[in-house]
Amino acid sequence: MTTIALSGVGVRFGPTRPLRDVNLVVEAGELVGIVGPSGAGKTTLLRLLLGELKASEGTVELTGGSRRRRASVGYVPQLEASERTFPLTVHGAVELGAAATSSMVPWFSRAEKAAAHRVLERLGIADLHARGLHELSGGQFQRVLFARALVSDPQLLLLDEPTSGIDLRTRGEMLGLVDELRRDGLTVVLTTHDLNWVASHLPRVVCLNQTVIADGSAIDVLRPEILADTFGADMEVIEHNGRPVVVDGDALVGGVI
Repeated sequence: MTTIALSGVGVRFGPTRPLRDVNLVVEAGELVGIVGPSGAGKTTLLRLLLGELKASEGTVELTGGSRRRRASVGYVPQLEASERTFPLTVHGAVELGAAATSSMVPWFSRAEKAAAHRVLERLGIADLHARGLHELSGGQFQRVLFARALVSDPQLLLLDEPTSGIDLRTRGEMLGLVDELRRDGLTVVLTTHDLNWVASHLPRVVCLNQTVIADGSAIDVLRPEILADTFGADMEVIEHNGRPVVVDGDALVGGVI
């Protein structure tokens, strides 16, 4: 079980300051979506949680288990940014995820091979184990990315724009998988630009633009004034079946919906 605690966190790259005074707590087993415009600091935040960056100001704590050790982290990159031309099989790609946290040798141990097979079975793609990555559909490849992130049995799973580049059916499958992982005790943090997907599926939403603008349930956070502060653009919010639906303000004026 993993807890995330960011206190007064800022990041500087010379004169650029992608994050400032970020305060955020994510409790073990939560599913949290981070939304914001391009350049808002979402990727920087993920890199902090991955340990790829250090905060220029404030503290970042990831604790897991009773001994308060740093939690292990799995990462699923954007589907569109992932390389599918490497001459790897599905099983080989997942084995790399296991080896990255253990032996780092040019071959895989029996335990790593077994771990890769188990996670492929769990995600329902064990029958694809011998296929090349270039032979997979978008949904199949995304499951491989999940498998590679999960093979090391992380306590925290980070997803970067998991709804980009996939169809509605695959989105539904991905959501079901994420919800299953959360019920198993995994803490999940994802970034997305898809506000209505967030409103429909995520219990907690954080609006980010350099700093946390708002944090709460979708119905409380996806409000016109908060979205204007976050995205710098006017958006209208209507309610449908008790859930907020975000539309471009110009669309309403023009009678598009």
